[in-house]
Amino acid sequence: FKYWSPEHDIITKYAQAPAKVDWKQLFQARHLADRATSHNLEDILSSQVGRIERSETILAHGYDAKDTLLRHLNVSDNAEDVLARRYYSDAVLGAVHRTRAIKEWVKLREGQPVSLERALAAFDQFVLHDRDGDLEETSTRLDHVAELIRLQNPEISEASPQKKGEIIAGYLLSEKLTGVEADSQYHNLQNSFIGLALQSSERAAALPLISVAIFCAVSQRLGLTAEPCGFAFHIYAIIIAPEGFDIEGRPSQDRSESQRTYMDPFRSDKMVPRSNLEAQLKAMGIASIEHEAYLGTASTADMVRRTARNIITAIQSTRHVHDLTIAAETEYPESDGALYSALWALLLLPEDTAARSAGARYLPYMLDHVEKQFLMDISLIEQFAAPLFEGSPHQEQLRNTIRVIRAGDSMPKSVKRRDPEASQSVHFNVGQLFRHRRYHYQGVITGWDVECAAAESWISQMGVDRLSKGRHQSFYNVLVEDKSVRYVAEENIDDTPMDVETGLMSLAGRHFKRWDDTSEKFISNIKDEYPDD
Repeated sequence: FKYWSPEHDIITKYAQAPAKVDWKQLFQARHLADRATSHNLEDILSSQVGRIERSETILAHGYDAKDTLLRHLNVSDNAEDVLARRYYSDAVLGAVHRTRAIKEWVKLREGQPVSLERALAAFDQFVLHDRDGDLEETSTRLDHVAELIRLQNPEISEASPQKKGEIIAGYLLSEKLTGVEADSQYHNLQNSFIGLALQSSERAAALPLISVAIFCAVSQRLGLTAEPCGFAFHIYAIIIAPEGFDIEGRPSQDRSESQRTYMDPFRSDKMVPRSNLEAQLKAMGIASIEHEAYLGTASTADMVRRTARNIITAIQSTRHVHDLTIAAETEYPESDGALYSALWALLLLPEDTAARSAGARYLPYMLDHVEKQFLMDISLIEQFAAPLFEGSPHQEQLRNTIRVIRAGDSMPKSVKRRDPEASQSVHFNVGQLFRHRRYHYQGVITGWDVECAAAESWISQMGVDRLSKGRHQSFYNVLVEDKSVRYVAEENIDDTPMDVETGLMSLAGRHFKRWDDTSEKFISNIKDEYPDD
């Protein structure tokens, strides 16, 4: 077993003499957790009913479930239910990761100590999937970077604070662990994730905030006190000399500017005089009396909020989307998980009372994400979001949404058989791949009605009666390559043979076991609802 829940304190156990740890009991506990996780996952795969409840049983095992879920997620391509197994093991594993991330921000909200690196690595947990880069792996990577700097610069332990800062910043820039490549877009989404920045070996991919966070974390490991500075529009690092010395390492009892200086590890390995920053603030029209607020240490919560806003800006600027709505794509990190992380961060860590009240505006987007993509997170909404709205009208909205979601998950699906009427009028099957004749997107059929069963208002809005066959033709529920779910008239279904788009293949596991090359269709995993398809 590689991954362990924190309560095991496994690092301490590894360091102890073997006889002092009951390894047999520990193995038995993990073995039982492994079996229970696999058993509940099999139940999730076998029925559409009770998936939330079974996922919550797995989540109760915490990080002890991760090894098991990874094993199922990395199942052979030849597995009979490869798409479904990968989809649902990834869905539950994602909830495991997000639970850990949210708990870090809740601790920060409650005033408990949370390191900057963990608070920022929490964002990575929303887009992690089966990749490396969890909270501990991020810290281990930072340990490794610090050790490499120490090995290459054995004199660093005796260097002055200024010299240490220059050595560290220079190394990070040379190894492309800070900064952004000149030929890449500044607002690329991946530039806001500390875990991704630490794993990027081909090009620098760290915004100023992430660059400063990496610099501060590595500096702390090398005996240099460095903190993020809450400057306007750009993050700098503050280098602080130890008690009794100035920034150049000379003995000094003066606790003035000589005890601290600034660096911009995003751009350079040189110090930035405070006077330069004050001049910038003055040019922005900020009064001198307010300068200290911009030149002092930024709180960890503020760094989390700024990262969340950077993520939203990246999504809006690079995907040309607005009002927090997004289009899905297949690159990493995917924007839906990234936006979801930003919404959680801003909800849990409001800047002030006004921001706390305004947090309700994030609810519709969060709930939309939960209903469409993160159904296993319903308990997170109950545990961590709902209490924030105690006594407000939004609490009842949350409760109603939760009730509807849980009720839908616990109820058996209505069975639709291909009786004579359906056999005659419904010409396409669940699992068939198609392209929309008018809008040209690719999708897969996940359900059908003999004729349009939508509300009259939708029929009117969509102009259904203006179609050549109107409402009296078969309509199909479909899953589209952009992750949307749509309702399509039969006359718009073009089933000309085609290759499956990569994005659709990864989504298909929600409803299907696998793709069959012979029949050129997806094999249904929703036989309880459509037994004849």
